[in-house]
Amino acid sequence: MSKRSGSDRTGEDSREKENSAQRLGRREFVKLVGTSGVAVSTVLAGEGLLQAAAPRPVLDPQQPADAATSPLVGPGPVRMMLDINGAPQTLVAEPRLTLLDALRDRLYLTGAKKVCDRGTCGACTVIIDGKAMYSCTTLAIDVAQRPGAPAAKITTIEGLAPEGELHPVSACWVDNDAEQCGFCTSGFVMAAKAYLDAHPQPAYEDVKAALGGNLCRCGTYMGIRHAVVDAGGRISGGKA
Repeated sequence: MSKRSGSDRTGEDSREKENSAQRLGRREFVKLVGTSGVAVSTVLAGEGLLQAAAPRPVLDPQQPADAATSPLVGPGPVRMMLDINGAPQTLVAEPRLTLLDALRDRLYLTGAKKVCDRGTCGACTVIIDGKAMYSCTTLAIDVAQRPGAPAAKITTIEGLAPEGELHPVSACWVDNDAEQCGFCTSGFVMAAKAYLDAHPQPAYEDVKAALGGNLCRCGTYMGIRHAVVDAGGRISGGKA
């Protein structure tokens, strides 16, 4: 086995020293990066290219956003203004709240019934801007006042007639024995009211087709249809 000469060892030592000089330790690397960052920032600032970030607004968790003025809301509670039975109603709730739950649980208007809760039975029907709609599949925020748009006009069965009086449609329900358990009654009355507003004097068969979105589990369909026809005649004839 040959021995390495002294000149070979000297050459290796020189190369090792050069490599050590080229390697950076942790402290040297941090110092180098910090110095470079300051230098780059100084150049950008000098050229007018570095601008201070605008401070982000801090939202007060105790002050919910207002749906009437904020284009983007949620997922936390927001303040909403609803137009119900001709009067403004304000509540604070998450945007996922349905109109049915807002009416029953927040505003204590319990005429609209929570039966299927999936838009199939019609017991929760209310009138929104003149149209019969399921309140269980309508979000409260979608009918609340929003930026540049007024709140939708919502009518529930509580707003059909003054307290202590019956609307002609409700009176015809009584006169034609069109109810039994009553769970579907308010939804049917609201659907019938919206239909009669557009079709004042319907025929029996017309009513049968028009109220197909409402279900009566007691099966009083004949009384219901006769009640709607009767109500059309009374309203058109001026008899309440």
